[in-house]
Amino acid sequence: MSTATLARTDPLVRDAVTQQLEWDSEFDASSIGVTVSHGVVTLTGFIDTYAGKLAAERAAKRVRGVRVVANDIQVRLRLEHTDPEIAADIGAVLRLRPAIPDTVQAVVHNGRVVLTGTVPTLFVRAMAVNAVRQVSGVKGIDTHIVVVPAVAIRDLRRRIVRALHRNAEVDARELAIIVDGSTVTLEGEVESWAEVEAAEQAVMHAPGVTEVDNRIKVSPHLVPIPLPDTEIC
Repeated sequence: MSTATLARTDPLVRDAVTQQLEWDSEFDASSIGVTVSHGVVTLTGFIDTYAGKLAAERAAKRVRGVRVVANDIQVRLRLEHTDPEIAADIGAVLRLRPAIPDTVQAVVHNGRVVLTGTVPTLFVRAMAVNAVRQVSGVKGIDTHIVVVPAVAIRDLRRRIVRALHRNAEVDARELAIIVDGSTVTLEGEVESWAEVEAAEQAVMHAPGVTEVDNRIKVSPHLVPIPLPDTEIC
């Protein structure tokens, strides 16, 4: 898609993202602003939880025509929580998820959480981060959790390729998978952010992978089209 074409579709993308944010009931979008320049969406304004900030970003990425999202939303808590309260809640949510090992630890300072420890896969690390994101009072997370696989895995690339081809959400034929030690690089083009994230998540389950370098590009063949106010079935 040419730069000129992207510029012409920017107002359509902006309107579509704004409508998607208003539609999503996972967060309050009343104080979120949206600007678009050449397919790059910038979110600004304020929201009351860190989880809501990330949910707004995910909502924007679901809109067809969005290529990049810059999330500049600021977290402003409606009710301040003390660090001990936040730490206690984090301990509770981690205990409720048996897949997250006791090796994961958290330190809280002024609402920011530092996660450390070891886990068997990148996916388990993501589980720990996502769990902490939901805790009230958290303003940000710094992740220093290290992936330490329980056993060595042979034929890692072949297993990853098979996993991607099994995934109904990803067109693996358009992707290149490069394995260099414990780092997996994904390249290629897909039509939506949903495919980008589904591909990365599939690789994160692989034991032995400590980093995913996701270079997949979003190149939608279609752009948002204004819909009439009448109901469409």
